[in-house]
Amino acid sequence: MTVTVRSFAKINLGLRIGDFRPDEFHELLTVYQTIALHDVIRVSVEPGGGIEIRCPDSRVPTDETNTCYLIAQKTMQALGAKGRVVIEIEKHLPVQGGLGGASTNAVATLLGLERALKKTMPAAERLRIAAEVGSDLPLFLVGGTVLGVGRGEQVYPLPDLPAMACVVVTPDVGVSTPKAFAAWDRLCGTGALTQSKLTASHPSDRMNELGRGLSAWLSKRSSGAPFVRGRAENPLLALVRAGIENDFEQVVFPEYPELSEGKRALVRAGAKYASLSGSGSALYGLFASRAAAARAAARLRKQGWTAQATATLTRRSYWKRMVAD
Repeated sequence: MTVTVRSFAKINLGLRIGDFRPDEFHELLTVYQTIALHDVIRVSVEPGGGIEIRCPDSRVPTDETNTCYLIAQKTMQALGAKGRVVIEIEKHLPVQGGLGGASTNAVATLLGLERALKKTMPAAERLRIAAEVGSDLPLFLVGGTVLGVGRGEQVYPLPDLPAMACVVVTPDVGVSTPKAFAAWDRLCGTGALTQSKLTASHPSDRMNELGRGLSAWLSKRSSGAPFVRGRAENPLLALVRAGIENDFEQVVFPEYPELSEGKRALVRAGAKYASLSGSGSALYGLFASRAAAARAAARLRKQGWTAQATATLTRRSYWKRMVAD
């Protein structure tokens, strides 16, 4: 039996980098948002043993370094299952693009294996296994709008928000997340991040500032108070107005000027908000309507950018659309 799973991408609605943790990871605070762009994962279990990964994209590893391989091992062990696992990856998301491609592929593999084997593990066990494989994986076991803390692996569902049109620009460069963190550490270590560039002088202060902004946003959501005087506003836009920004832009944009230009191009095309996703290289813009997003994507493509109009996914839509017929 082959199970086909849509492997949806994510964007980061802001990302703050905090102090080093005892495990040598950075403390992070971010809001993840799933979107409709996706890869397709096909999972089957055959007689025999071992794990085989098939993908025509040469940039995707097909050995034990692939996150799909790692999570398949752990899932088979947790389910007490035997057999030869075959994973086919139909790649549409960029590699090293900041959209969580490898992580969402792994979670799709886990869910596909459960369905193929007709076995299900407890939700807490799923999250434990996902966090062991990578920091970005657990968010894809929640979907919709998700708060990420710790090293990003501690995830909490936020109020489900209406879908919003967006455009994703994927420049033809790959950004290494470890290298981006190293650049951030060098920048912080040199004292180059001054009070004029940051909203607070210490990483923990800046994390707290974003936390206060999120708390204020959640308070307005729960109270039903309008975000803009006299008229309603998409709650996603209200969220990004809470002071959300992506710290990685400060080190990635100087290294890759074309990414900074891509963000400006999105704003010129009408984006209400634009940002780098994760450590990049993908950029996204939020738009007032699907028609506006479609026009912007067409305009950006004429300018030479690789741009796709899409939309954010609510939690309900994320789970409803995941398993392909």
